[in-house]
Amino acid sequence: MDTQVHPADISMHTDEPMLVNCVAYGKDGRKARDVTLDDISEVLKNPDQFIWVGLHEPDEPLLAKLQEEFGLHDLAIEDAHCAHQRPKIEIYDDTLFMVLHTAQVLKGKIAFGETHIFLGARFLLTVRHGASLSYSAARKSCEQTSELMALGPSYALYAVLDFIVDNFLPIVNTFKQELHELEKDIFEDTFKREVIERLYLLKRELVTLRLAVSPMQDILNQLSRFPGRMINEEVKPYLRDVYDHAARISDATNTMGELLSSAMNVNLALVSVAQNEVVKRLAGWAGLLAAPTLIASWYGMNFKNMPELGHENGYFVLIGVTVAVCVGLYLLLRRAKWL
Repeated sequence: MDTQVHPADISMHTDEPMLVNCVAYGKDGRKARDVTLDDISEVLKNPDQFIWVGLHEPDEPLLAKLQEEFGLHDLAIEDAHCAHQRPKIEIYDDTLFMVLHTAQVLKGKIAFGETHIFLGARFLLTVRHGASLSYSAARKSCEQTSELMALGPSYALYAVLDFIVDNFLPIVNTFKQELHELEKDIFEDTFKREVIERLYLLKRELVTLRLAVSPMQDILNQLSRFPGRMINEEVKPYLRDVYDHAARISDATNTMGELLSSAMNVNLALVSVAQNEVVKRLAGWAGLLAAPTLIASWYGMNFKNMPELGHENGYFVLIGVTVAVCVGLYLLLRRAKWL
C-alpha cells in the first residue's frame, strides 16, 4: 500500500455502464421487474412499488433524464455530476440528498471516491464516482430478505450505507498490519530513512481516511433521528447499528493515528540516542588519545631541563607512564560506558 489517490487523480475507466441497475420492487419487497428510464414515471404512479436506480459516473444527459423523472433539485444534480464534494446531507423539498466518501485499495494504493444518494418516499438513486465497489452485493442482500425490503427505499438506503462502512474495515486492518510491520523496523539497530518516510505516508493516508469516516457518524446520527415518514421507523435501529460500526472504525483510526505519532517520535528518539552513542564513543576515544598526545607534545619542545631527559631509562619510564595513563583512562571510560 503506497499512498492515497483521489478520484480526480486517477483514471477510473471501466467497462461498467453508466446505468448499472434500474429495478422496481413491490409492496412485499420482492423484485417486480427491471425497468427502463422511460418507465420510471409510470412505476412511480403505482403506490405499491418503489424504484432503486444505480449509476456509475453518469454524464449530464443521463442525470438530466433522471432529474426529469424524479423531480430532483438543480443544485443536487449539479453536485451529483461533479466529484470533490464534502460529505453532507441536504433536504430538497421531499428528497434527501447525501454525499459520502468511499475508499478502496487499488493496486496497492488507497483510492478514494464519492457516492451521491437521492432518497425519496418511493425511490432510491445512487451515483458512484471514482473508487467505489458496486452496490450489487447490497442489492442482492436486500432481495434475499424481502420482508425487510418491504420497509421501502429507506431500508435499501441502510444497505448501501452499511456496505460503504463495512468496506472501510479491510483498509483499517491493512493499516494495522503495516503498522505492525513498521514497528519491527523502528527498533532495528540501523537507521532506515524509508521507515520514517513510510510512517509519514501512512499517517497522511490515515488522516484522509479519517476525513472520510468521521462525517459518516454525523450523517447516520441525523438519519436515525430524522423526523417524518421518509425514513421508516423500523429502519432507524438498523441505521443506529451502522452508526456504531462507523464509530468503531473512527475510534480505530484515531487510535492508530496516535500510535503512528508515537512511532514517529520513537523512531526519531532512537535515531537521536544512536547519534549520541556515536558522539560519546568518539569523545571517549578522543579523550583517550589526548593523554599520549599531550605527553608527546611536552617532550617535543626541545628544552634542556625536562624530567628524566638525562636518566638512562627515561625513555622507557615515559612510555610506561603513557601506557599507564591510557590504560587508566580506558578503564574509566569503559566503566562510564563511553567506550
